[in-house]
Amino acid sequence: MDTIFALASAVGKAGVSVVRVSGPLAWEAVERLGGPLPRPRMASVRRLISAGGDFLDEALILIFEDGASFTGERVAEFQVHGSVAVVQALLRELGELPGLRGAEPGEFTRRALENERLDLSQVEALADLIDSETEQQRRQALRMLTGALGTRVGEWREKILRAVSLLEVTIDFVDEEVPVDVSDEVRDLLQSVSEDIRRELRGLESAERVRLGFEVAIVGPPNAGKSTLLNYLAGRDAAITSDVAGTTRDVIEVRMDIGGLAVTLLDTAGLRDSDDSVEQIGVARARERAGAADLRVHLVPEGDTPMLAVAEGDIVVTAKGDKAGQGVSGLTGLGVPELLSRIEARLVEEVQGAGLASRERHRVALAEGLTHLEQAQVLLNDGLDVYDVTSEEVRIALRALEQLVGHVDVEQVLDQIFSSFCIGK
Repeated sequence: MDTIFALASAVGKAGVSVVRVSGPLAWEAVERLGGPLPRPRMASVRRLISAGGDFLDEALILIFEDGASFTGERVAEFQVHGSVAVVQALLRELGELPGLRGAEPGEFTRRALENERLDLSQVEALADLIDSETEQQRRQALRMLTGALGTRVGEWREKILRAVSLLEVTIDFVDEEVPVDVSDEVRDLLQSVSEDIRRELRGLESAERVRLGFEVAIVGPPNAGKSTLLNYLAGRDAAITSDVAGTTRDVIEVRMDIGGLAVTLLDTAGLRDSDDSVEQIGVARARERAGAADLRVHLVPEGDTPMLAVAEGDIVVTAKGDKAGQGVSGLTGLGVPELLSRIEARLVEEVQGAGLASRERHRVALAEGLTHLEQAQVLLNDGLDVYDVTSEEVRIALRALEQLVGHVDVEQVLDQIFSSFCIGK
């Protein structure tokens, strides 16, 4: 396998930059540039010298043994001064060493997956952690990165393997020591897993919203103060404001952190009938985006009614509160803290039941597994004659669920049979 290297810290000027090397020649690269190897996992200062004898930098060196690194391979890390020139010089020297090459995007993590240092759900969680913008996103990503979904799948696997082993022992190894009617225990095992999967599917949408963020649309008639409110919340002039009705034609988006949740606020065109064809397009887009949003804040002039139907959970406030004496105002900030608290409470309520699964890939695997488990439970009612078909349905369910973590090991079925029933004694 090739030995790969890359800058592991952010690109550009920094106090310290980290260059990572992974593969069988990683330690040799340290010896070539920095002299004697330090002890594994013990930081040591070394002078880095190029093949031509030039002094490159003074660096802190760390090495990790096979099986004790992020990738599972021999790894070396060079912590050098964060100069662009220093980093480029080091990368150039590494590239000239025999057997070393620059890493492809994500290749270190791919090797961690191939070497079983991470499962597939943890790889996804690592990407989510790197992309996290809010506290809730960080927490959710870390929960997955620690292997929570893999642990859950492992629990399901044990129950499913037990069910399969009971079915197959009944089919192939019936004797006085093996119960013939195992349907009750198998049904209990499959029902237990099915209930867990249904619970996970119910929480998937909430978890996905935490990962991707919520959309909150500010809607109302022209000159209700929607753009002014958006600018106040954003702390900058994100949208053009004026007294001219119809100024906002397109949807303006501002990304915010509200209560640790990622939220995109949408400033939409004023809702009204218009002969202006461009404004008509803006109003149509406003209605479409508002309808698809997770939450709508209706700004309503005093004495008027909302321009859109108010869905359950929507927030209705009086517009231009500085003039009305109540409601919310983007000019003075009146009512804004209370509005943010209401938005936060509404969105927190949405994520209370968030599960571990958070991606469409997860939903597909869970739904497929559940379908086959439910089919297996139906077949159980037909008795011993269809146990072979029932067993196959359970096996298919197991394979679907193990797609969540990226591996399937059918040998575990045999392990379960031998350990539980002492076959071959």
